[in-house]
Amino acid sequence: MAGSSALGPVLAGLSDIRGWQEDFYRDLHQHPELSHHERRTAGKIGERLSRTGFDVHDGVGNTGVVGLLRNGNGPTVLLRADMDALPVRETTGLSYASTATATDASGNEVPVAHACGHDLHVACLIGAAMLLANSTGQWNGSLIALFQPAEETGDGAAGMIDDGLAHLIPTPDVALAQHVLPAPAGVLGPCSGPVLSAADSMRITVHGHGGHGSMPQATVDPVVLAATIVVRLQTIVSRETPPGETAVLTVGSIHAGTKSNIIPDSAELQLNVRTYSEQTRRRVLDAIRRIVSAECEASGCPQEPEFELFDRFPLTSNDPTVTDRVRRAFTEVFGDKVRTMELQTASEDFSDIPSAMGVPYTYWGLGGIEEEAYQRAAAAGRISQDVPVNHSPKFAPVIQPTLDVGTQALVVAAMAWLAG
Repeated sequence: MAGSSALGPVLAGLSDIRGWQEDFYRDLHQHPELSHHERRTAGKIGERLSRTGFDVHDGVGNTGVVGLLRNGNGPTVLLRADMDALPVRETTGLSYASTATATDASGNEVPVAHACGHDLHVACLIGAAMLLANSTGQWNGSLIALFQPAEETGDGAAGMIDDGLAHLIPTPDVALAQHVLPAPAGVLGPCSGPVLSAADSMRITVHGHGGHGSMPQATVDPVVLAATIVVRLQTIVSRETPPGETAVLTVGSIHAGTKSNIIPDSAELQLNVRTYSEQTRRRVLDAIRRIVSAECEASGCPQEPEFELFDRFPLTSNDPTVTDRVRRAFTEVFGDKVRTMELQTASEDFSDIPSAMGVPYTYWGLGGIEEEAYQRAAAAGRISQDVPVNHSPKFAPVIQPTLDVGTQALVVAAMAWLAG
């Protein structure tokens, strides 16, 4: 691997920062912040980057932080971590568990926890930035440490782009990111091509004609209509999606009516779609509109249905050449801990940044579950039941070796370019 001789001196500094980094992680975990409100987190990040020698731009896309470290001529590498937490009440029982609350966008007080592992992402990137800044004699080029807000709402990456990110930094040669997953701690999972699904949520309002529950013949019942739509939508995956393609369609919400003997005027459905290609994405979304419109026509609805798309996430499709370079670098350092990440039906907005700048990227998985606990669950055939997943109130990566490996992985991947 090019630059492998330079890696040793860079990674050797990990033992010097480990104690501080673990404390930094615990502090972030105890003080989570919702999307678009990551001000304390951003302040901690900006302070550390400034002290480490980075030129810092804060407030990018509201609360985003970007650090730039120029170190002579050479490639420019962008490393990204997301910062926001979730409205979840943590039940991990950890001594550093979150007890925080906050006011959400609807004005409700909600519990807040880092139930997705973004605090670990931040701590890993801060650590990697420190290691590289302390070893500038081992590499050449420019390092961009980008800390993104509002990944959970799907608009944080686009917000940074809209706020002029491309004018604040040199155009990267490559963009790199990782996400902690419910896999054995220390395992790394690069994957070429599509790896995280595109996601689309849709709100559908169908209009009927209300009336007394005892006289349905005088109405157009939107409840029956909604039920018919739910059943018919299931055929999009089973009968319209080719067997070799993957698509998920879930109706997660139906709201209609106020009383058992009143047929309402309308019903609202909310559904979510996950796909792995733009062609399949368009096919599924078009089929939803076609089926809903046809069912409304068949029911004699007095007006057309209404469709609203929201919470949209892009497809994450890793560049094959970049991914292969990272995989080879990982394999030389981590050996059999490097495995291929399976397709994930989760979604991310990271790719909005490199896509907007015309930059190739790759995004890999990082295992965060204590290995013995994971293997016990696997041996019992109870991984789904016993291993907490992202967004679970019980999800919290084991600090080590997750933090060490996640930090090293960012350094190793960046050095695959910066060390020449």
